[in-house]
Amino acid sequence: MPLIYLDDIRLNAELTGPASGPPLVLAHALGTNLALWDDLLPLLPPALRILRLDLRGHGASDVPAPPYAMGTLIRDVERLMDHFALKDAVVLGLSLGGMIAQGLATKRLDLVRALILSNTAAKIGSADLWNTRTAEIRASGLEAYADGAMERMFGRNWQAEPGMPRVRAMLTGTNPDGWIGCASAIAGTDFYTPTAALRLPTLAIAGANDGTTPPDLVRETANLIPGSQFRLIRGAGHLPLIEKPAEYAAIVSTFLHEIGHI
Repeated sequence: MPLIYLDDIRLNAELTGPASGPPLVLAHALGTNLALWDDLLPLLPPALRILRLDLRGHGASDVPAPPYAMGTLIRDVERLMDHFALKDAVVLGLSLGGMIAQGLATKRLDLVRALILSNTAAKIGSADLWNTRTAEIRASGLEAYADGAMERMFGRNWQAEPGMPRVRAMLTGTNPDGWIGCASAIAGTDFYTPTAALRLPTLAIAGANDGTTPPDLVRETANLIPGSQFRLIRGAGHLPLIEKPAEYAAIVSTFLHEIGHI
């Protein structure tokens, strides 16, 4: 996969699908990478032009010294879309990626025609929570942190989830500086006011067993945007695209058809 050279950073990105297809941009969660979407891509409509990337500090992208600002993460995605000349895209962001999607829609409505906010919120956790987790990772690393994170993501039966080892490997393979950098961005973000000003088609997706962004939190964020839709996936946690990829793809595809994107 090619590295895209921007002014100050190299980002790993993959663009697939027909050149004239309607664009869909995928932004992943903290401690994962673009491989998070592997199971989903074959289930989406083949007409789509899909851009997925490794956020800074993740996957094969560069890892600048932390902390990172949310505005910087938003600008990275904005510059990638400009690089590939993608406009009027649907942006699907999961968790951290969903916060980036909200910020990008606020900043560049010419780039974003609709949002899919998956397992995310206008504000996730508190600064104290993220500072505590950052201190834990500085002290003990991501391997020691991983089991607790998997339980929050997948629920109490996390060890039996077939997709869990792959997600755990993504987390433990993440550079700690990248994780800390992006966690710092989450800690400093409260998008309640800008998200409440958005007026564009929006679908919010939640997992019933999500201990990181519980359904009520996702629904609260969806309710900030008039006319938004909310879908709950039962038997899934923070990463329903891993646990229930077919159901997740069907929900996404239906929304894309309803808004006339495909």
